[in-house]
Amino acid sequence: MFEAAALPNARSRKRDDVHPYLSGNFAPVQQTFPLTSCTWSGDIPEELYGGEYVRNGGNPVLNEDLGRDAHWFDGDGMLSGVSFRRTDKGVQPEFVNQYILTDVYLSTRTSKNLRKPILPSIATLVNPAATLWNVMYVIFRTIFLVILSRLPGSVQVIKKISVANTGIIFHDGRALATCESGPPMRMALPGLETVGWYNGKRADGEKGGEEGTGFGGEGIIGFMREWTTAHPRVDPKTQELILFHSTFAPPFVHYSMIPSTHPPVNPEAPLEQPTRLLNAPIPGVSSAKMMHDFGVSFGHTVIMDLPLSLDPLMIAKGKPPMNYDAKGKSRFGVFPRHSPELTRWFETQACCIFHTANTWDDDYTDKENGTIKTSAVNMLACRLNSASVVYAAGNIAPPPSALGFLNGEEEQCRLYYYQFDLTQAGNKVNHQFGLSAVSFEFPSTSEQAAMGPARYVYGCSASDTTFNTSLGKASKIDCLVKMDAETLIKRGKKDPAVVPVTGCVDQRTITEVLASTDRDDPIQVFQLPPRHFAQEPRFVSRKGGTREDDGWLLSYVFDESQLDEDGECMPDAKSDLWIIDATDMKTVVGKVHLPMRVTYGLHGTFIDETKVIHQRPVETIRSLQARPERQEKGLWLSIRDYIERCSG
Repeated sequence: MFEAAALPNARSRKRDDVHPYLSGNFAPVQQTFPLTSCTWSGDIPEELYGGEYVRNGGNPVLNEDLGRDAHWFDGDGMLSGVSFRRTDKGVQPEFVNQYILTDVYLSTRTSKNLRKPILPSIATLVNPAATLWNVMYVIFRTIFLVILSRLPGSVQVIKKISVANTGIIFHDGRALATCESGPPMRMALPGLETVGWYNGKRADGEKGGEEGTGFGGEGIIGFMREWTTAHPRVDPKTQELILFHSTFAPPFVHYSMIPSTHPPVNPEAPLEQPTRLLNAPIPGVSSAKMMHDFGVSFGHTVIMDLPLSLDPLMIAKGKPPMNYDAKGKSRFGVFPRHSPELTRWFETQACCIFHTANTWDDDYTDKENGTIKTSAVNMLACRLNSASVVYAAGNIAPPPSALGFLNGEEEQCRLYYYQFDLTQAGNKVNHQFGLSAVSFEFPSTSEQAAMGPARYVYGCSASDTTFNTSLGKASKIDCLVKMDAETLIKRGKKDPAVVPVTGCVDQRTITEVLASTDRDDPIQVFQLPPRHFAQEPRFVSRKGGTREDDGWLLSYVFDESQLDEDGECMPDAKSDLWIIDATDMKTVVGKVHLPMRVTYGLHGTFIDETKVIHQRPVETIRSLQARPERQEKGLWLSIRDYIERCSG
């Protein structure tokens, strides 16, 4: 998600134009590979041995209509992974990519007549030029197809509408693919087979696990409470899983916390009394919002109530389901991790935040009773001062109300620092400023440093500073950035010129940062060669390292010299997995050469050997069931085929 340039009117777009997020290396791949040996050049660090790097992203199984409404965040979930299998001689990288076999994917593949995705595109729901009739049609079409899937003649019933296409995490013996529109889906490593939906207690298809109601609970809107954030957090010490559920009905946001009980439990800080919290309401949210991420420290949780609404019920008022109020307020709800009922709300100027980088507490010892208390909660997040990216990622012109200049700021996406004061009754935001003028998104830290005062944050940028997101073009990453957040925050607190909200510590452009020869520069950039583009980087620590940044960044890289004259990928186009030295942000340690290309996707993670070995046992996996070749038609089946064909 990146800053967007001004876009021309969406009505001028021709339906026969090729959508930028359906073409080039954004175009879905048509082939899946089982674990397949890869060649490599350079070195593969031993810390990767036995582990697996996995990245998630949308890959529409139906893609014939290249002029249809489409959005970068649409599409059936596909995992692309590199497993570093141990051998007698050292290591053998193996590539694997598999669709996540969700209900929607299986129904799409087993339906004879569908030509468009079952779920409506985000682009249709956010398009200010879309008619009320069109929005209602795509929503009711989805509802109708879900109902049709439950009637005789269907091979696959759609019980959950998630495409699980956004993130991938590992918790309590399970690899989990995540998305906002449903619960996590368990996957098996290293082959990336789909196991089943995870409800907070057990996953379908696994052997053992706890019984009973999980996410959602009872009641008519229980299915909504199953919708989990695409960015759950796992505590590196206690191994607790923390997540929230955003819905369209009051109280709008719920909160869950899942302990880790599957061995090996972290011996450094085991939970004395594992606590499971399911669907606890968070007070203070007054309407349905587009919530993607949140902040979690060792002691506190931060929920973001931003002026970006997402409510299908708005169509009844003749308004689009999504709306951004640039004159509204951004609200941050801070509460002790185990007590959402104690939420304190902090208000500031309107913004959009889709990803937080890290959250940590400032603790002190109470001299009177010797207890540990928290004076403030700190958070680093990628702050956008408009909602332009939501539209740009769908190749849509944003309405003027979504643009940042209404508040006197230029369009930007920066790494921002917030500090929320817990010592005063007035709920004061002590600090809020940008660390750097360099555009920055898809942030991450060392897993070992997360939820504490991590020094370094890694993310993505572009050398042209705008990401070139004009109509007909798409965001591409040609720079990976390491920011010394600790140093920049200290500077910002001391410098009176860094004013609240609009202030920025380091005003240099990315071109000026690239020209720097200072070895201690708090901003370091790895710039890819011309026509090479990366994806979100993930940090892997070196064993025995003495510095927090002693390790490597993993990222899929694609060379666009493999595009033809029309900008489409050649049939034999391939990607690499690059291993970059995070200490100097210059050296490419090694490259794994993949048998196919990996599309520009979303979020990934590295899962180490210990976690891969200690996965919970699997009893069954999901599979694609073939439609019977010969099936007696009968009146109902003929009617059903006709209805599906008309809806296709």
